[in-house]
Amino acid sequence: MTTSVHLVEITDANRDAVCALRVRPGQERFVASVAKSLDDAVTTPEGEPWYRAVYSGDEPVAFVMLSWNVPPGRDGILGPYFLWRLLVDGRHQGRGIGRAVLDEVVALVRAAGATELLTSHQPGDDGPGAFYRRYGFAPTGEIDHGEIVLRLDL
Repeated sequence: MTTSVHLVEITDANRDAVCALRVRPGQERFVASVAKSLDDAVTTPEGEPWYRAVYSGDEPVAFVMLSWNVPPGRDGILGPYFLWRLLVDGRHQGRGIGRAVLDEVVALVRAAGATELLTSHQPGDDGPGAFYRRYGFAPTGEIDHGEIVLRLDL
């Protein structure tokens, strides 16, 4: 299934709609809310946060945030390109949106000259680990703040 999505800057006009996106009940322990993610972007500028709303047509369906081209040696920041958050609204899960978002992100990161994209996830059978592995991410063997670190070679 091919789902078409496009990445949109978050502005005053769409912020409330994007912040209203929610994962399914029980998934909250795996991904922070959009509002928390936007707060993290403000309070962690050393992470070089880059974030976008994800739209399908004219409806926000997901949120994505990366650390974008972080200079080497910043304590506590994985990078240079790190998928920090990927939240697909519970009403839109299972439709290929997560994969479509990753396709968009990978194309942008690759165009920026990156050779790898990192991410991490909380352990748990019902978490996003299997999704990332199906996409092609592989465990690095590292654990960061209790999360399993994964790498996608680009």
